This record gives sequence, structure tokens and C-alpha cells, in this order.
Amino acid sequence: MSFQTSRRDFLKTSTIAGAGFLCAAGSTAKVARASALEGLAIAGIGVGGKGSSDIQQAGLYGKVVALCDTDRNTLEGQAKNFAANDPKLYTDYRELFAEMMDKIDAVTVSTPDHMHTIITATAIKAGKHAYTQKPLTRTIGEARYLGYLAKKFGVCTQMGNQGSTLDAMRRCVAQIKAGVIGDILAVHIWTNRPIWAQGPDRAMTLEKYKASLADETDDEEEIEELYKEKEAQVKKAQERIDWDSWLGVAKKREFWPGIYHDFQWRGWWDFGSGSLGDMACHTANMPYGACDLKFPTEVVAESSGHDFDSFPASSKIWFQFPAVDWRDAIEVTWFDAKTKPDSKIFEKYGIQNPTDSGAIIIGSKGCAYSPDDYANSYQLRAEGGDAIKEIDGVEWRKAPEDEHSGNFDARNKLEWVTAIKENKPELCWSNFPNFAGPLTETILLGNLAVWAAPKAGERGETIKWDAKKLEVTNLAELKTPGVAELVRPEYQNGYEKIDWSFIDETL
Repeated sequence: MSFQTSRRDFLKTSTIAGAGFLCAAGSTAKVARASALEGLAIAGIGVGGKGSSDIQQAGLYGKVVALCDTDRNTLEGQAKNFAANDPKLYTDYRELFAEMMDKIDAVTVSTPDHMHTIITATAIKAGKHAYTQKPLTRTIGEARYLGYLAKKFGVCTQMGNQGSTLDAMRRCVAQIKAGVIGDILAVHIWTNRPIWAQGPDRAMTLEKYKASLADETDDEEEIEELYKEKEAQVKKAQERIDWDSWLGVAKKREFWPGIYHDFQWRGWWDFGSGSLGDMACHTANMPYGACDLKFPTEVVAESSGHDFDSFPASSKIWFQFPAVDWRDAIEVTWFDAKTKPDSKIFEKYGIQNPTDSGAIIIGSKGCAYSPDDYANSYQLRAEGGDAIKEIDGVEWRKAPEDEHSGNFDARNKLEWVTAIKENKPELCWSNFPNFAGPLTETILLGNLAVWAAPKAGERGETIKWDAKKLEVTNLAELKTPGVAELVRPEYQNGYEKIDWSFIDETL
């Protein structure tokens, strides 16, 4: 299916024709652009790394008219892929929106985590549809905020946890909810991340570098010469990067080559969300959907130690979930850095050589084991290892398919664009209000526990949580500083702050 069609054809095939069909009736969003004839107009914000495939796949279904990236090399390289469109290029998303907002219909947002919310929220409030990478946000409150905005403005949203469109994942969720493994008893999820640097005392500045030289030589002339050489190297490395725009809502810090941009940002509290943020939206996706892992009440972690600046090299997290109408209260355990659940769990169900990333759901009749991050395949096993037969007649909703959807990442974009075309935000499995937002909230609660476990090898403070109110109920008792900021962040550098009073409307 091609979406390189006229706007007139696009409107004809929508379920609600007319200039405002991209906005829900009664919303306060601006009327979507409907005068141009080139089809869905898309802007890509953050177009390197995962953002490269995001914008290229979105471009299969619309016209890419603008690109933004704080790295000019990345920006200019990506622009070559859309040369026929002659897209406008920007290093600051605010300039893109100021000049192009009335010329775009949708955005992909694939920046470092700390900029997801401010960019996506600005687009949604202008009535633009949003495809935002996982984790949806860096902090818990931001996830609730984007879900609130998406619902209020009636736009179509999708998070970039592309396994959501896999037939196997959706079928597994449906089978578990239908009772194929019986009553849910426990969930274990594990990952091989991090594959980037994490751990204490990793920040670097020119001043710190100069101090380190004194440990190597007493020659002040040599120290000054080496310092000037390093200063020139840092300046050269920063020439093609709009560092202020890269920092965005985070507090100011010196640029240093290789430890923040372009991939290592995941390991810093100010910019990323560590192993949990990177992979749990994938690996926990199936268990979350299958076991209704919303509204945890308590979480605690153990880590290899951190300095409140860089994430620890490894962690283990225990989540407590209350009973719901179809299952009892359960514990969910997260492992990272290639650690896994007790081997006896796998032996009990005849699972040999468990993978370095996966999930296992334990039920009263057996287990469901996913040996990969996306539940692209799964095994239903009874004790001893015999296969459990799937329940006949269990229905599940397939994602749309076309000539590109053999790539499940592209299929995730197709589902998003189909929702836009049909004006049905609910068609997206990982839409912000109903799935992506709550999933991200659950996942990021784990990072509150990691934050409260800074001492190596020691279980940290227990976080008690009121999910509906987005409140740490034992905050006054905690000795760990800064917990509240990981729930409701305060943006820096003059960016518009979130009015948290919206939470009252979501209760």
C-alpha cells in the first residue's frame, strides 16, 4: 500500500472527511492541515541511530518534509535519503515547529529520552500525530502527561516498541489471558543490557582532565601543553553539534567527546533511563499485556552502585503488583547485565540454555517462555518440559500488513499511519493513553528503586507507590535525595514547564 497519494485521496479514504478529520471532535487542537496535495507530511526529529530507521520507515507512508538533529553530520547525511523531497533542515526542534508547524501532519521523535516529552507534547498540542521512541519518556510523570495530552487532543500516537505488532506477541498475550498456563504466580524478565558504559565517576570536564594530568607529571609546561591540546580536541569534536539544543531541558554540563553523544547518553540519569528504559518496553511488553502489570504498589532494587549521575553497571529489581479481578497479587523481577533468574526455574520446565534476554511467566499449569526481547516466538511448557496445547478459538487482533511489514518495525509505523488515515487512535496497540504511557510508568518506577539503591551490593530503600496519584507515599521517610524529580521533573534552561495539575483530571 502506498501513501504517496494526493491529500484528496487521503481524505476520501478516511472515516471522517473534511479539513479537521485528523483531530477528534471537540478537541482544542488546531485543525489539521488539509490543503496540500502531497499526502501525509512528516517531520523527523532525532534522525540518527534508531531515528534513522524511524524516519525512513515513516517515509514509506508519507512525505518527509523536515528533519531535525542536533548533530549536523547526521542531519545532512539523513537529508540525502530524502533529496527528492528537499526537506527543511534544523538543529533545534523549536525552529522547525516555528516555521513548519502548519505544513506538517505528524512527527517521529527519536531523540535521547530527556527530550521526548517536550518535543512530543508541543507537537500534540498543535494537533500533530506522534510516533515517539521507547521509553516514551525519561520520567514517570511525563509518561502520564503524554497520555493525557494524546487523549485530550485526539491525535494518533504510537511508541516505538515495535514488537507490539508481532503476531506471536499478540497471540501469546491472548492465550495467557485466556488461562492457558493457569493462574499467574510470578514473572521474571531479563536483558543483556547495558551494552554502553555505566557506573560511578564517569563524568569528565577540562578541569577534571587537567587535575588528572598532575598525577602523571610534575612538569607544569607539559601539563599546560597537554591541556591545550585536549581543549582543542574537545572544541573540534563539538563543531558539528548544537550542544545547547542537545542538552535541552537538562541542566548544563560541559560537552566531552564520546561519553554523552551520540550513544552513551543512555547511561546517564539526566539524559537516559539505563537498561530498564532501553529494553523493558520491548522485553516486558508481552508480560505487561498478558498479566495487566499496571499500578504497582511497591518496588525495591539492588545495584552495583552509582553516583546519582551515571546509572549502575548492573541491577536487580523487585516489583509488587496488587490483585486484579482475574489474578492474585504477584511479584515481577527484573535482571540486567546478563544475569538471569535462578536456573532451577528453567530446569523445572525443561528449558535448556536460556537466552541472555527474555521473559518467563509462571502459572499454576505451566509457564510461558519468550527467548527474545520481542516475543517473536514463545513456548508454553508444563513442569517437566512437555508442551502445553494452546486454547482453541482465542481471538486476537492482527496488526495491518503490506509489502513492507515483513519488517515488524515498519509494520509498527504502518499501524500508526493506518490509525491516522482512519481517524482511530485506538488502532495503535502502543498508543500513549491506553498502553505506552502506563507501560512506561510501570517500567520507570523500577528506576526510582535503582536510584534509591546507590550502594554496591546492598538492597536499597523500598519505594511505596500510589500509581493513580503518581506519588511516593513514603517520600518523607526516604533518606535518598532527588526521588521526587524522577517522578515530576523540573525542566531547565527556559523550556516550558509542565503544569502538574493535570494529574487531578486523570484520577
